[in-house]
Order: sequence, then structure tokens, then C-alpha cells
Amino acid sequence: MTQPIEVTDQDFQTEVLSSDKPVLVDFWADWCGPCRMIAPSVKEIAKEYADVLKVAKLDVDENPAIPGRYGIVGIPTLMLFKNGEVVERVTGALPKDRIVAQVLPHLDKAAA
Repeated sequence: MTQPIEVTDQDFQTEVLSSDKPVLVDFWADWCGPCRMIAPSVKEIAKEYADVLKVAKLDVDENPAIPGRYGIVGIPTLMLFKNGEVVERVTGALPKDRIVAQVLPHLDKAAA
């Protein structure tokens, strides 16, 4: 999978929490300028780490339940889920290298 997948409140359990590999979820909205700024980086991460990481995007306007459950108050927020648990959280429009630096320690070192 080289592109981020779209997830919703309805399929979040299946696509993210029950995933057999870590999932980086980009909580975003169409009107959010910083969200659009990091979108290319999120796509690149999805492509570069496809073997060890699943990348998903969740529109907070269309899917309010999941952001509410995880206390998302500002976007963009990226959350890394591993074995159904949040292991990392990145808020704001950070450069790709800063995002990767926070995510990489949680990935399978041999594959990454």
C-alpha cells in the first residue's frame, strides 16, 4: 500500500486498532491549511515505509467520534497506533524528518 487509506468512525476498529502492523493516522480536515502542508510528507511516509507501516487519514469533520475518543483538539495531529494502542502523537505541521524521527523508533527495525 503506497497511498494513505481513508478511514472512518465505522471502520477505525478494523483498519487501525486491529491492524497487524503499526498504523499512522493523520487526523485532518479539508479547510485546514497546515493539514494540506503535511499531506505530501504523509504520502511519502506511506510509500517509503509501506512494508512496516500502514498510513491512514481520518477527516475530523466527517468522522467526529474517533477524534473525540482520542482527545484531538488541534489538527493536523498524527497518532501512531501499535497493537491497538497509541504509542506516539505528533501535533502540528512538522517537517517530514521530524515526523519520521518520532515514528521510526516504534517500527520493526529490521524492516525499516
